[in-house]
Amino acid sequence: MHNQHLDLPAFDYRYKQSGGKTYLFDAFRKKYVVLTPEEWVRQHLLHYLWSQLGFPMALISVEKSFLVEGLQRRYDAVVYDRAFQPLLLIECKAPSVGVDQSVFDQAARYNRTLKVPFMLVSNGLTHILAKVDGEAGRYIFANGLLGYEALMAAQ
Repeated sequence: MHNQHLDLPAFDYRYKQSGGKTYLFDAFRKKYVVLTPEEWVRQHLLHYLWSQLGFPMALISVEKSFLVEGLQRRYDAVVYDRAFQPLLLIECKAPSVGVDQSVFDQAARYNRTLKVPFMLVSNGLTHILAKVDGEAGRYIFANGLLGYEALMAAQ
């Protein structure tokens, strides 16, 4: 699993085997996590945002619980701006899961609670970035991924 091809650059990673499972070191959470197909995507995407697109590692929050319509949910990642306001909500799926309307709707449901100005959904092969226009009740889709500074300027 830890060599599945993605449409994201490779990065240097550490992994270990324990109890019949493979664990990958998550530099953002600073701990080993179980390596699943979704985690493989999340780690590649976060490393790409950090190393290639200038997203500050210290402003990336990974897998935190929160309430959505009274139910406990967990987001994949949220990136904050320099004033520690949410900037980008990230929803990752395994490469075998298509990035379709249901995935985008899941991120949108989460965002009704989080109120983040940008949403990114990815399965490691397809990446969709959208600006949330809450006043008009619509999404403005970007042509590709944006760097941190460009995202900050586009708020």
